[in-house]
Amino acid sequence: MPSIVKPRVAHPSLAHNDLGLTVRDYEGTMSTLCAGCGHDSITAAIVRALWEISAPPHMIGKLSGIGCSSKTPAYFVNGAHGFNSCHGRMPAIATGAVAANREMMYIGVSGDGDSLSIGLGHMCHAIRRNLRMVYVIENNGVYGLTKGQFSASSDVGSKSKKGEANKMTPIDPALLGLSLGATFIARAFSGDKEQLVPILKAAFSHRGFALVDVISPCVTFNDHEGSTKSYAFTRKHIRHMTETDFVPHASEIVAEIAKSGTTNVTMHDGSIMRFTRLPDHYDPSDREGAFSYIRSHPDEVLTGVIYADENVPDMHEMNNTPEIALSKVPMDKLCPGSAALAELMTDFR
Repeated sequence: MPSIVKPRVAHPSLAHNDLGLTVRDYEGTMSTLCAGCGHDSITAAIVRALWEISAPPHMIGKLSGIGCSSKTPAYFVNGAHGFNSCHGRMPAIATGAVAANREMMYIGVSGDGDSLSIGLGHMCHAIRRNLRMVYVIENNGVYGLTKGQFSASSDVGSKSKKGEANKMTPIDPALLGLSLGATFIARAFSGDKEQLVPILKAAFSHRGFALVDVISPCVTFNDHEGSTKSYAFTRKHIRHMTETDFVPHASEIVAEIAKSGTTNVTMHDGSIMRFTRLPDHYDPSDREGAFSYIRSHPDEVLTGVIYADENVPDMHEMNNTPEIALSKVPMDKLCPGSAALAELMTDFR
C-alpha cells in the first residue's frame, strides 16, 4: 500500500454535495501506479460518481484482489471500509461481507488477470448469486505486476513486450456475464470520464450485481516490436550489470467516445482501438439482443450500459434474510439453541 499521504487541505470554492462533503472527501492516498496509467482515470471517475450521488463514506465497503488494479481501493474514499484479499478471491470475500451487512454499498475492483483467470470461478458465483455490489474490471490485457504476460482478455494477434503474438481466444467479460445471467453489464473506456461517471452512477443504483468492464491502457507493457525505445530493444543492446527496469513518464490517454460512429483511440504502443457507443435505439433489457449485438461487432469496443434487469432478486431476497444487517441481529436469534436446531433437522429425516 502507498505510504504517501495526500494533503487534506481543500479549496474553499469547492462545491459540496447533499452530505456537505467536497470531492476531496472521497479521495484516498497518493497513487503509486505508473504515470499515465488508465487505472488512475478510473479512480477519478469513481471519486466523482460517489461524490455526485452523496454516498456516505462510512457506509462504503471496497474490496480487491491482487494486481495493479487491486491497488485502486487505496486511492479513493479514505473513510470507507476496505479489504485487500488473495489473488482472485475478492468475490468470495465480498460474498461474506454482503451476507453480513446488506446495508452497505460494496465496490469490488479487480483486473482481467485477477477476475478472468485465477478468480474466474469465484466471479461466476458472485454473478450467479446476484450479490448487490459494483464489480469493476480494470481491463488492460496484461499482467502488469509480473512484467506483461498475456491475460485472459488479450486479443488474438496482440503482441507481448517481447514481440510474441497471442494465439488464445480471449474471454469477453460482457459476453461471459450475459451468458451467466448477470443483471447489469456495462463497458467503458478509462479515458472517457464523461461516459464512465454516469455508467458508474447507474451501477451504484442497481439492486444486484453490476459488472463494469473498463478498458484501461497500460503505459508500461504496451511498447511495440521494432521501436528503438522499447524495453526489448534496449535489453539487446546493453550489458546488464543488475536486473533493473525503467518506467518512462507517459501521458494519460483521454478521448471522448462520439455518440455516433466509431472513435479510433491510439494506445501507448501505437496500436488503434475502435470504440463505439451503443445507439439510442439499443434495448438494454434484451439479453439475447445484447449478446448478438456484441458478437456482430467483433472489431469494436462497444461502450455504455449493455444490459440491465432490475427484476431479479438479489442474494438476500433469494434467501429471505432479515431486512436489517445480519451483524445487527441479536445473538438469541442467530443462535436459537439446540432445541430449535433439532426441530429444523426433523424436516430432513
